[in-house]
Amino acid sequence: MSSRKPKLILVYEPEKACIDRLVADGHLPERAAEIASYLAQSTDIAPEFDALAAACLKRGLSFAPVALDDAASALAGEDPRVTLVWTLTDGIAYFRGGAAPALARLNGLKVIGADDALFALCQDKFRAGAVLGALGLPVPQAGLARDGRWLVEPPASPAGWFVKPNRLGAKIGIWPDSHSGDLGHALELSRRVFAAYRDDVVVQPYVAGRNVRASFLGLKPDTGVEALGIAFVDSGGDFQTMADSLALYGDTGEAAKAAGKYMEPVLESVADSQPGAAATIRRIAERLVTGFGLRDVFSIDFRVEADDHVHLIEFEVCPGLPCFDFRAYCRTQWGLSLADAMAETAANRLSD
Repeated sequence: MSSRKPKLILVYEPEKACIDRLVADGHLPERAAEIASYLAQSTDIAPEFDALAAACLKRGLSFAPVALDDAASALAGEDPRVTLVWTLTDGIAYFRGGAAPALARLNGLKVIGADDALFALCQDKFRAGAVLGALGLPVPQAGLARDGRWLVEPPASPAGWFVKPNRLGAKIGIWPDSHSGDLGHALELSRRVFAAYRDDVVVQPYVAGRNVRASFLGLKPDTGVEALGIAFVDSGGDFQTMADSLALYGDTGEAAKAAGKYMEPVLESVADSQPGAAATIRRIAERLVTGFGLRDVFSIDFRVEADDHVHLIEFEVCPGLPCFDFRAYCRTQWGLSLADAMAETAANRLSD
């Protein structure tokens, strides 16, 4: 065993670095800032680096936050026997965090989370949905449009369609009219998204129900889906928009707090009112773990109808750790702050 102290390296992509790169690529500054808001968790976790370092030290680890642009050189000299890499933010297109687990693998380092193949897949909603459907999971069939033309036509839907960007997260490009009543409007939304962000749109049949977030952190290597936190997320509307998201996270979230406009969605345990739906969600999560490769830390989004019918919407291999819902999960499931939960998970992996 190496005599060097075990180390947790947290790789994160700062919002500013992303904005600067997008503007240099020709995106308007306002649109670049909206796109980079996906990385607000990097902004929000930075004030906790000292708490993370202290929590790690208490467990015999050192802690090193590493900006993504510095990751290649930072990881190259680390000892594979005592080093663990945790990637805070993913991305293969507008964001680049998906490079971090690949760099870790290149250097033979242990990682927290799924392998790099899933980091790439999860940020292409259309392809991810196709794979989930092939596994027999209850994901709505989707169409795909680019700048006003169909690449794949969506199925008929009496309740209309939901239109969202294919490769952007954090509700970017989701507006109050993203629930579309006709396909002509869906194509118009695809023009709007392409003009603003150069992205395609996924067009799925609208499904009724309440929004549910299932969160998971494997505090110990043998932790199973019994530790999944399953909560209704009530934001006061049928779905969250980009404006809702911007008011919660990063610098814009801080501005919303200062202006008295910050309001966290309400979380409510699904098992308390719909235990059958909660049991179905655990079975789906187990299928994603065993058949898909999710592990260590992830989140899954669902829509749940009043009759317990469950629709799988999408999954995340890099859930927003400093976001209100994941903090609440760490407190409820593990009785720990975010910093202590992360440090405990890392310590358990490094001693495994």
